[in-house]
Amino acid sequence: MRVRWNSRAPTKMIRESRGERKRRAERAGRWAETLAAASLTLRGWRILARRFRCPAGELDLVARRGSVLAIVEVKARRTRDDAAWAVTPASRLRLRRAAAAYLARNPELARLALRFDAMLVTPWAWPRHLAGAWDDGAAPGDL
Repeated sequence: MRVRWNSRAPTKMIRESRGERKRRAERAGRWAETLAAASLTLRGWRILARRFRCPAGELDLVARRGSVLAIVEVKARRTRDDAAWAVTPASRLRLRRAAAAYLARNPELARLALRFDAMLVTPWAWPRHLAGAWDDGAAPGDL
């Protein structure tokens, strides 16, 4: 159990089970993805998929604008630095494999320029879009 501060009754602490923490994190993640999708839509992107899951991993958002297909990893943390550092080399590899699975299921999108982006979501701020957040140096056919 973990103790969490109760904002409604400042003199009381709330005990949370691991399952409650997980559900709260899940809700926060869904909300961050909703904000990120809204931000991208307002900037002219079309959201093709949300939470695409496959054995290789999960893609938070898949978006398209013109001839660019963006695989967007959404990270919600207290600070932008924490959110940026949360995209690890292991998660980048997982995203690359999941992107290959997505393109295999949607071959008509394979002709588009593939880009890996990040959306950093922090409290009380509009999501920050990092276009081309990383490039592993692989050619599109190497996915």
